[in-house]
Amino acid sequence: MFDKILIANRGEIACRVIKTARQMGIATVAVYSDADVNALHVTMADEAIHIGAAPSKESYLLGDKIIAAALKTGSQAIHPGYGFLSENADFCRACADNNLVFIGPPTGAIEAMGSKSAAKRIMEAAEVPLVPGYHGEDQSPSILKASADDMGYPVLLKATAGGGGKGMRQVWSADEFDEALAAAKREATNSFGDDRMLVEKYLTRPRHVEIQVFCDSLGNAVYLAERDCSVQRRHQKVIEEAPAPGMTPELRDKMGQAAIQAAEAIDYVGAGTVEFLLDVDDSFYFMEMNTRLQVEHPVTEMITGQDLVQWQLLVAAGQPLPLSQSDVVINGHAFEARIYAEDPANDFLPVTGNLSFLQPPSESKYVRVDTGVLEGDDVSVYYDPMIAKLIVWDEDRERALQRLQQALGDYRIGGMTTNVAFLNNLISTEPFKQADLDTGFIEKHRELIFAPSAEEGALVCVKAALYLHLALSNKKDRLQASDPYSPWAENSAWRMNETHHFTYDIALGEDITTVSVQATGAGWSFTLADQVYSVMGQLHGQSIVVTIDGHRSNYSVANLGGEFALYTDSGMVSFALVQPETGAEEDLTAAGGLVAPMNGTVVTLLVEQGAQVAKGTPLMVMEAMKMEHTIKAPYDGTVESFYFTPGELVEGGAELLAFQMRED
Repeated sequence: MFDKILIANRGEIACRVIKTARQMGIATVAVYSDADVNALHVTMADEAIHIGAAPSKESYLLGDKIIAAALKTGSQAIHPGYGFLSENADFCRACADNNLVFIGPPTGAIEAMGSKSAAKRIMEAAEVPLVPGYHGEDQSPSILKASADDMGYPVLLKATAGGGGKGMRQVWSADEFDEALAAAKREATNSFGDDRMLVEKYLTRPRHVEIQVFCDSLGNAVYLAERDCSVQRRHQKVIEEAPAPGMTPELRDKMGQAAIQAAEAIDYVGAGTVEFLLDVDDSFYFMEMNTRLQVEHPVTEMITGQDLVQWQLLVAAGQPLPLSQSDVVINGHAFEARIYAEDPANDFLPVTGNLSFLQPPSESKYVRVDTGVLEGDDVSVYYDPMIAKLIVWDEDRERALQRLQQALGDYRIGGMTTNVAFLNNLISTEPFKQADLDTGFIEKHRELIFAPSAEEGALVCVKAALYLHLALSNKKDRLQASDPYSPWAENSAWRMNETHHFTYDIALGEDITTVSVQATGAGWSFTLADQVYSVMGQLHGQSIVVTIDGHRSNYSVANLGGEFALYTDSGMVSFALVQPETGAEEDLTAAGGLVAPMNGTVVTLLVEQGAQVAKGTPLMVMEAMKMEHTIKAPYDGTVESFYFTPGELVEGGAELLAFQMRED
């Protein structure tokens, strides 16, 4: 077995490999770009080597630098993860030339599957079922169109060197063919430098079902059940599950044996995934083989109880597979949801920003979170915007789905738009619950998935106002504790000739709602327009227990520095407090201005310890999300001590300094 390996990747997959290597007593070396200096995978590894600038073509795609890093650190093998160089035959060959073990398949297997059209010919010879189509070398538009006309529309145009939905077009009639072909060729050229196309019969209601295969160098091969990856957007997977719903043992074995035939046809060694289209009549057709570990491998691990990265390391070291086919047992059901920084309402376009608030669900034997980021990290423009993979397991699909719904409801992310609410809406639809799946699921059920949140706007405003009111009360309580006789510490909202009440103007998007809060015997009366709500609640850090008109529930709020994120089971809602134009500088939402309003870094201290300052005096500067925030004195007093020094990272809500109010 290896003593040390280098991981030629980043993010969650690098962290995933490091965890298994550590359990096996194998030292790890990470590589990192300028953008990843402080990344989680860098801090987790035993060693780390800088390999270049932030763009992947100047760092993670530079095979010579990665090999040099492996040789410098005395690594015996390189794990490529997935993406980047994981299916690069030249890199695999270069590893062998430098006496480094490539933890993946042989060069020949990568080359065989590197071209979709060549792969189809190999599979045809191996008698693996294929979708009717044209995979020939003659790329003249007339031949391609004639092939489409012969097999009948709709057809699918696919770049032979493609992946990730690039260079792919659906064509529904002969009139659309020429335009679609030109567009697919342009995209293929831009993405892969290769505009060769294949044409396939397009199945209207297919499921995307893939088989996990494993082969060792001793001639053993097994399949580890299947994964249903039908739910996709832009031809990229969103939610995967294992085993596939409705799969019979007979069909599983038939597909599994076909997958092993595909692997053996190219003398495969290591972890591979054979992807099939499964039609409504249980006929299935080879799509492609991914010669690497897949993003969705955790669902297979959850239902088989096997560590597939451990299998990869064992096989790469020349050892036999841990199990034979008869030893593979399927237990329960698992889902994986990919948590992305993206805007589902804007065609799922990726977004960038700072993870100013990040609170994943608690992990257990039922819930697993694979991630490569921490709170305060940036999601940059340089890499895939996946924040994490949320994986859940339970004894059957219904229970596992309940676990997934709960875990998504518990996932709290602030600072950027994500797909968490979209995922929760998707899995809550009746078609998904009934496993009525196909690759067009999202488009077919768009109205159901993008339906407005069940959380009414009025109730959101009540919950937002309650949080602000409780935060204000906590601040007033601190003031009263320091000077119980000060009229400014009075907490009753006393007014001459008026009822005692507080007023909050809550901004939800473009709408501003005024909420009036008046104390009652047991809690408060909240008034919005003509609607009155009876409210009781308690604030525990960022979590609130609330009872509204007898309905008790829980929610939480993250202060993102001027804006707030309110999290309920229905998802996340952003809101802001509209401050009155009084000219006052005091920020009542910052708990006296003496706690960090967000995760960030202390930039500078503006006064000395022991300094006596007037209300509004700048005391220190914090920086987060490329913006500075000045902490000011909430009232006249003395700075007794600072709890942080310049350059230190601070969590949102942390107390920044000890401050004594002046008594006059």
